[in-house]
Amino acid sequence: MSLCSITARKSTVPLTDARYTVAMTTVLLFHHAQGQTKGFLAFADELREAGHTVHTPDLYDGKTFDDIDEGVAHAGKVVGFDEILSHGTAAATDLPADIVYAGFSLGVMPAQSLAQTRSGARGAILYSAAMPASEFGGSWPEGVPLQIHMMDADPWAEEDRPAAEALVEEVEDAELFIYPGSGHLFADSSLGDYDEQAAGLLKERTLAFLHRVG
Repeated sequence: MSLCSITARKSTVPLTDARYTVAMTTVLLFHHAQGQTKGFLAFADELREAGHTVHTPDLYDGKTFDDIDEGVAHAGKVVGFDEILSHGTAAATDLPADIVYAGFSLGVMPAQSLAQTRSGARGAILYSAAMPASEFGGSWPEGVPLQIHMMDADPWAEEDRPAAEALVEEVEDAELFIYPGSGHLFADSSLGDYDEQAAGLLKERTLAFLHRVG
């Protein structure tokens, strides 16, 4: 099956567009429920290799988990979801306002919250999850581009996909990319969900977005 996408209203500018090849930006990237895995850190390094500045705050104080259920349990019962949002907000305190907020799965919570509530965001990228805009105070801020990536049969994203579809209907400059497969953390090369082809396309689209908004 070929990789497919659903795009809302405006498509990303291709990587080959010379107008954006030198535009770099700062990204605040939040890890998923399994923590700062090798694959997560490798993804951040790939963005840095493309010339972007990427900050990767550790919401787990060094802990990582081999199983996603264990990671979710740790996030909910040990750390607490409110505390994760608080840590995420704190991570942005010393950074400039005009940055891109991005997150994988659990990391979507602080990324989306900051994009909606911290004035001046340059954009947001949500991987494998999305939440209704109402969770963070109402509508999406005007002029903030949005990109969302999910797999079409991901059981973890059953509730998130309707939220993602609603967001791309609401946001003027938004894209929802749907990839065939059931993996949740399919862009993390250190986990069993990894899908090399889908991850490669996700990275290409991510870089196109960052070049465009930089």
